Amino acid sequence: MNRIERLTQELCPDGVEYLKLGEVLDYEQPGKYIVKSTDYSKDYDTPVLTAGQSFILGYTDETEGVFLASKEEPVIIFDDFTTSFHWVDFNFKVKSSAMKMLRLKEKEGAKTLLRFVFFCMQQIKCTPLEHSRQWISKYSGFEIPVPPLVIQEKIVEVLDKFTELEAELEAELEARKLQYSYYRDKLLTFSEDTPRMPLEEVFELRNGYTPSKKNDAFWEGGTIPWFRMEDIRENGRELSDAIQHITPAAVKGKGLFAAGSFIMATTATIGEHALLIVDSLANQRFTNLRIRKSLDSQLDTRYCFHYLYVLGEWCKQNVNAGGFASVDMGKFRRYPFPIPPLEEQRRIATILDKFERLTTSLQEGIPAEIEARRQQYCYYRDKLLGFRRKDEGAEGSE
Repeated sequence: MNRIERLTQELCPDGVEYLKLGEVLDYEQPGKYIVKSTDYSKDYDTPVLTAGQSFILGYTDETEGVFLASKEEPVIIFDDFTTSFHWVDFNFKVKSSAMKMLRLKEKEGAKTLLRFVFFCMQQIKCTPLEHSRQWISKYSGFEIPVPPLVIQEKIVEVLDKFTELEAELEAELEARKLQYSYYRDKLLTFSEDTPRMPLEEVFELRNGYTPSKKNDAFWEGGTIPWFRMEDIRENGRELSDAIQHITPAAVKGKGLFAAGSFIMATTATIGEHALLIVDSLANQRFTNLRIRKSLDSQLDTRYCFHYLYVLGEWCKQNVNAGGFASVDMGKFRRYPFPIPPLEEQRRIATILDKFERLTTSLQEGIPAEIEARRQQYCYYRDKLLGFRRKDEGAEGSE
């Protein structure tokens, strides 16, 4: 930081020039690079990309119409509708026409680094309000600072270090997740003589529901957590509060889902589950599972929580045919739920809890460390790229 600040004072004491992205970057349409077949396989060589969150959709064996990129000639792929983007330094094909490939204009190559532009784009806050192409109409008009090349190089060097640290943590997390899955599968595979009971005899099963959005009395001033899939994505698999809340007037006859029970998605995003820490409700995607009182002394809650991963995978393989994915609830109710001795349940839960915290906890473990590194990265990126405009004069530096 100090070296870069000294260079800035020395080389551009009066501020730096700002240019529009459209002045710095050329774009290419993806038409000739669109994959013809979506029969992907890991045995194939060429990745098929989207500029959205999923990034690599699969791999194709098509050899024509491949976009050529490399570490020496990288490219930025840009989603023309959502404005999300990725750095790519390998050959690829694309899934659809909703993308542009961005590279430096030749005249700008002498004074601008593409990697520096990529980091500047990360600072741009742009959430399209309508479904329309964004690059020409809006995004290319955003301005970025263009300091001297030596300063760009130093900034890229610093931010790449942060990127490498995060990539190492993500690789470590992926390795731990594989290890966790291995031990979970091993620990939760039981011999044929392990006692089993139909799921509906182990748990009380109830459906979630959505109170009418037209009735303000169900929603205004609500204090009861009402869970959706977004809550699991944002807050993990142990839910103590929800993004949205309902009022007591919205609660139907059987009352709330009890704290200590579980919700499992049996439609749409099938198999996702969470432990409820508070009395609450959930939407119709979820089925609530509450250990029956007659089995309270025979079942460990944490054991059940971990076994729901196994049940979730089973659910994905037992879906009703039709346009809307849903679990075959008849089979679901009859699923043979294993009940090993209580001491064995607790032993299994203790081991898997440690892996769970390490690999999924947003408050501790590797995910928490990754989040801390991301916040640190954003802080330094914004600080490093906060250049004063050349035309702002001396007042702009205060």
